Order: sequence, then structure tokens, then C-alpha cells
Amino acid sequence: MKKYTFNSGDINAANRAFTLGDAVKVSFFIRNSKLILDEECYFFLMASMRKMRLNIPLSYTLEFFQNLFNDEVIQDKSVSNGIINFLAFRNNDGVTLSKSTVSYFFEVSECADVLDIHNGVLELDLIKEINVNTNFLNNIRVHSPENIYGSIYAEENDLDDVIFLNPNKRIARTTSGNLLFLEGDIIKTPKHTEGAYISPLLENFVTFVHKNKLADIQEQEMIAFESQKAEEILLISDEKGIFSVGKIRSKTFVNTRFTDLVNQWKASF
Repeated sequence: MKKYTFNSGDINAANRAFTLGDAVKVSFFIRNSKLILDEECYFFLMASMRKMRLNIPLSYTLEFFQNLFNDEVIQDKSVSNGIINFLAFRNNDGVTLSKSTVSYFFEVSECADVLDIHNGVLELDLIKEINVNTNFLNNIRVHSPENIYGSIYAEENDLDDVIFLNPNKRIARTTSGNLLFLEGDIIKTPKHTEGAYISPLLENFVTFVHKNKLADIQEQEMIAFESQKAEEILLISDEKGIFSVGKIRSKTFVNTRFTDLVNQWKASF
């Protein structure tokens, strides 16, 4: 897998992304040498920047990002399939913070197909030492010490990821994405108000499943035990891709029905 990095060329060395984590991150997706879900990802970026009170440049139009990624990634680097993790951050140059300029940095990770379920299955576990909050900033991808702690905890305990609970001891998300729990003909996923990420990739998938009546989609408040009741579990991460969950504690899971649903979804593009 190759990775490429890019930036806006006017980065202030004292930028607040480095010193304070004053930034937002959104993913864009390349499939078969074309951007997919670009409008959804763009509007999510704009919403995330507004929530963090970033001074959105007038040049940040949908066409600007389409041209940027097409020219610098698809054409110049010949990337035909990959995930673009785009970071917009505030510089330290304004009279007030809200008037400071904004720069960007993005990294591209190539893959076989952004809509494929990754080979292999993940082993997860609940983490109870810390939790994630439920306010509106926790729904976007901003600096999160919880994610750093959770990633190290997973490494030290031979896990692939951890499941965060919110202060009400209900399931929120993992360090990198959201979980979908399949039980019978019902797919359950935590609500955004529970601390789950807003995810254009997940929202497109569940919309496809709902419109084609392939399963009953339910956004719920989910206690930790729900993870043990599910028949199959899918992790969708805008940042890393799509993964099957194979084990949580002593419970193991198959991945046949989600694989079929994802394949049908892929065929719709």
C-alpha cells in the first residue's frame, strides 16, 4: 500500500493543528479513478469546519476539491482506488481566532477497492477506563485523546480496536469508526446523540439497504450487551475502510450476510 502526502503550501510553522489540535478531518474516496460520494464528503467538511468556527476560504467550493484531488492524486499520482484523509486547520495569524486563515494537509492511502470489506476479521473489546462524550463536536473528526488512548490500549491487549461507551454506559463507536449490528432482519447502529461519528460512507450504505428493503435499519441507544446478541458486526470507518468484526470477548461472529449486502451496495455504483 502506497501513501502520499500533500499540503496547501502556506502552512504556518506555529499552526494550531500542531500545538492545540485545532483542526477537523474528513475523508474523500477514490474508486476506479473517480471520486465517489464527493458531494456528501464536501458538505460534511463544510459542516465540520463551521462547528469548529474555522474561517472557511471562499475558494473551498466543491469544484475546488474535485479539481484538487483529480489533478494531484488521480492524474499526477495515478491513484485509482484509495482514501483521502483531508485535514483543515487554523493558522495562528488572525486578529481573532475566527478570522485566522485556514490551511490544509491531506494523505492518500491506496487500496484495492474502497468499498471492499478488508481481508481478515477484527477482534474488539469494550474499554471501560474512559468514555466518549455525546455533544455535537464528538460527532465530527477532531483531535481526540480518547482515540489515542484506545489505540494504545488495543495494541497492548492484542486487539484490533476498542468499543467506546458514552457516559451513560451505552455503545458509542470505536477509535476509527461506527459499528453496525445485524440480528435477524434488523441492523442496529448507535445514534449520533450517543457519540457515534457522522459518516458519509456509513450513511450511504444504510440508505442503500433501507431503500432496497434489504434489512430494517434502526438507530438506537444500545447497551454494551448488544454486542453479544448480534449475529454479525460490521465496522465502517471513513478513515480506514470497511471491516468485519470476528470476535468480541468470547463471542465470535460470521460475516456472510453483511458481505452480501456490501457486494450489492458496491454493484450500485
